[in-house]
Amino acid sequence: MKKAILQVELHCENCEKAVHNALADLGITNAVTSIENNQVEFEYDPTKISLKKIKEEIM
Repeated sequence: MKKAILQVELHCENCEKAVHNALADLGITNAVTSIENNQVEFEYDPTKISLKKIKEEIM
């Protein structure tokens, strides 16, 4: 597993939920978001999905 921290635009709780849902659809269920820092932190398996694909889905 690899850990990633991405800068994302999180304006509200709905944005936060949308990111969590998008990641869950990709099989990532351990995401932690921070509206204050506009960040999402998670672990993923690079043999199953690329970070590029994750970024495309949540940004």
